Amino acid sequence: MAGKFVELTGMPGTLDIYARAVRSALPVIGAGGDSAPDTTFSLSGVQVDPDNLAAYDRATGLRFGDTLPLTYPFTLVFPIVMKLMVSDGFPFPAIGSVHAENVIEQFRPISVSEPLDVSVHAENLREHRKGLLIDVISEIRVGRELVWRQTSSFLRQQKTSLSGKPGPEPKPDEVPPPPLRTLRVDQKTISKYAAVSGDRNPIHVSTLGAKAFGFPKTIAHGMWSAAAVLGSVEGRIPEAVTYSVRFGKPILLPATLNVYADHTGEGWDVSLKHPKKGYPHLTATLR
Repeated sequence: MAGKFVELTGMPGTLDIYARAVRSALPVIGAGGDSAPDTTFSLSGVQVDPDNLAAYDRATGLRFGDTLPLTYPFTLVFPIVMKLMVSDGFPFPAIGSVHAENVIEQFRPISVSEPLDVSVHAENLREHRKGLLIDVISEIRVGRELVWRQTSSFLRQQKTSLSGKPGPEPKPDEVPPPPLRTLRVDQKTISKYAAVSGDRNPIHVSTLGAKAFGFPKTIAHGMWSAAAVLGSVEGRIPEAVTYSVRFGKPILLPATLNVYADHTGEGWDVSLKHPKKGYPHLTATLR
């Protein structure tokens, strides 16, 4: 891929990045652009901190083991994703953008002890009914072997040429079927997840921050829910797998969630739904 390559000397600090992200979200300064940036950030020799991994597993309810949970590498690439999103040339502010979809491709299990080489770039800026979408691609290699790839699609809500087009008919709220199990999440859990993942976006950890972005209360991280729902199929996920997630209505804290997992001929369909109104917070497939 042509463009500019920046080899980082260490993992970026997320607190400094969030300060930049907040500044870039101000109307006077603002990010802007009409194309994806051509910069790729990379960092070699990343080592997993077993204590951080154990804390991640506690916050998400996943098991601690010798290999990384499918979603854990998100925490390793997240500071670099944020560095890209606050860099010059990124087309919209990091804070205020919505993580709309996420696709993880795991090509083989990753051992806790393996040194990992990470690279992050953006591509495919495009219009959407609700604004602009961009894909941030994160790749993890062991030596030359690609072991894990993530495509995170972020939405900046604004008017575009597609804005007037009708969306799918909203489904009426309905009483959901009995769940496989229920999941309880509160601010304490999400604050722990924010600390271990580095994702301290104000909408997750500050009531005032959440209200500033139009939420009545703090909300759970989409990637917390993407990890937590995997507890329902843990031990039954293939070693090589594609995990495609679509985020629905935000999870306002505290919340009780209905967990569903259906085995299909191709893999698993999993979801988190509101226990009374039945609308989805997350729908996902494992293939």
